[in-house]
Amino acid sequence: MTVRSRTVPAVLAATTLLLAAGCSSDGGDGRGSPSGGMVTATAQSPSETAPPAKGSVKVLRTVAEGLKSPWGLAPLPDGNLLVSSRDDATLTRIDAGTGRKTVAGRISGVEPAGEGGLLGIALSPGFASDHMVYAYFTSASDNRVVRVRYDEKRAPGDQLGAPDTVFKGIPKGRIHNGGRIAFGPDGMLYVGTGESGNSGLAPDKKSLGGKILRITPEGEPAPGNPLGRSPVYSYGHRNVQGLAWDRHQRLFASEFGQDTWDELNAIKPGGDYGWPGAEGKGTDARFQNPLAQWHTDDASPSGVAYVDGVIWMAGLRGERLWRVPLRSTSASAPSQAFLAGEYGRLRTVAPAGRDRLWLLTSNTDGRGDPGKGDDRLLELRVR
Repeated sequence: MTVRSRTVPAVLAATTLLLAAGCSSDGGDGRGSPSGGMVTATAQSPSETAPPAKGSVKVLRTVAEGLKSPWGLAPLPDGNLLVSSRDDATLTRIDAGTGRKTVAGRISGVEPAGEGGLLGIALSPGFASDHMVYAYFTSASDNRVVRVRYDEKRAPGDQLGAPDTVFKGIPKGRIHNGGRIAFGPDGMLYVGTGESGNSGLAPDKKSLGGKILRITPEGEPAPGNPLGRSPVYSYGHRNVQGLAWDRHQRLFASEFGQDTWDELNAIKPGGDYGWPGAEGKGTDARFQNPLAQWHTDDASPSGVAYVDGVIWMAGLRGERLWRVPLRSTSASAPSQAFLAGEYGRLRTVAPAGRDRLWLLTSNTDGRGDPGKGDDRLLELRVR
């Protein structure tokens, strides 16, 4: 593990003060950590009610076509979007109104191979002033998180600054590189990693593979982490692909199974999610059970998003969008599939305001069957 040490920015200082005061802003487990006030992953507000058991999906429009190996998606403050290309190592701005695509630039140091390349992206919590975009990518030696300055006023293709490495040393492989990153409600960066094909890394608390990591925007282990000065937030994961929080600031994550069960998990700080000792729901009390599971042919889950009491989960091999209604951290009704086979492999979903979702397809990643117009960015209305 290698991190960079810098002066902690204002957002971290504010977050630390909130934690010390007992604010339950980070979705923790109430373990009485030095930073205080972490809430349990299973905490339930008395006012919580389940959403309708059945929902609906309507594709409102195709926003953009002709995207190559799209992976990460980050809505910009002006309503437009940034999309990462796994294989081209580029960031592309998409005008949400017209669908016009502008290549912002290429991130140096990316070495695409297999499932690796330029993967997840996230905007800095201070993006309005610092214009920083965080990115997870595969380099020649590891998987890492960097940040680049995005300057839309510069010429297309030259709008990205040099990458500044925030965190490195995450194991890489031809498969299971993880790659999803997201800033949580606490202002910390959460990083989903894979075990890179070496299942022994997942339960090893000293390894960065097969984990959800929680770090500061500067790349340090975040205050209040369950394993002290470690960046590890949860472990025993095979290949984390999606991260999302509900309105009560509880974290949910999707991950690939092997031959039998894919999973959607409610994340408990310090929790062991079982790989390789368990796949799907089991009876071993050492492991956290998933709140929902699917046969691998039906899912191979990727991105997840939360909208009005529901987790929406994109499926790659399953080629469908799953709806999982929640009550607290449990599924309140059986999951429901939409768009099965209509758009091929589905990679990433992100909230688009009110009852809307952005959805990225993934048919040009070497495992799909690309058709005319692939890959696409779609706008959905969901209920």
